[in-house]
Amino acid sequence: MSMISVIVATYNWPQALRLSLESLKTQTDRNFEVIISDDGSRPDTRELIDGMRADFPAPMEHVWIEDDGCRKTVVGNLAIAASKGDYLIFIDGDCIVQPDFIAQHRKLAEPGHMVTGSRILSNKALAQEMLSWPHWSFERFKQHALNYRLRGSLNKLLPLFVKFGDHSRRLYSTFVWRRIKGCNMACWRSDAIAIGGFDETLLGWGHEDADFVFRLQAIGVVRKSGAWATEVIHIFHKVRDQSNDKSSRERLNEKIRAYATLKASQ
Repeated sequence: MSMISVIVATYNWPQALRLSLESLKTQTDRNFEVIISDDGSRPDTRELIDGMRADFPAPMEHVWIEDDGCRKTVVGNLAIAASKGDYLIFIDGDCIVQPDFIAQHRKLAEPGHMVTGSRILSNKALAQEMLSWPHWSFERFKQHALNYRLRGSLNKLLPLFVKFGDHSRRLYSTFVWRRIKGCNMACWRSDAIAIGGFDETLLGWGHEDADFVFRLQAIGVVRKSGAWATEVIHIFHKVRDQSNDKSSRERLNEKIRAYATLKASQ
């Protein structure tokens, strides 16, 4: 594997995106590019990106579509098309990565496999504190992490300090809904293209990440857990509109049932 493409999804939150991009600047593995997948943000997001591009240690591209409701799947596919890496890592612009994030993903990358990672949740108070910092500092965050955990500002702590390597226990034998996070997952670009990318009929908040994982597994890609290796730090925000949850879940369940029927008939 050569270069990795990190696809960062964002929408109208440049303050959080700044921290996310600053954390990517600190990566120990520098063989990557950044594709910002922008679902119609206002000009202040573009201004932030343009301001950071000059001294960013990796190529950065901004893929933008007009704001016409939540179309994360549409712009996500444009970002995949614009990517140049053999391997894709998907994160959200409200997530901060650890300095070894790309290095850990590279260690877990394996032909015929994809990775679904996990996240460390911050509460509102800690999110506001981090957003007030002039620059992101993982050292500062890690130094105070125990205190953050004790005061209830983080939901877990140990994955910041303990990392496990690759092993067979990371593998999923079948599709399960649990622990799929579109803010931290990775796959080979060729596999993403083989399934046609994200399902663009899934608009709004609607399990597009689970659908993506299921369709990869349906063509034989093995899912691997990235827990205890690739955790991202999620910046707290209010829960967004989830009115599409029920219909999107049922559509995916229909795909799962159809796939099971097909397999049984073979």
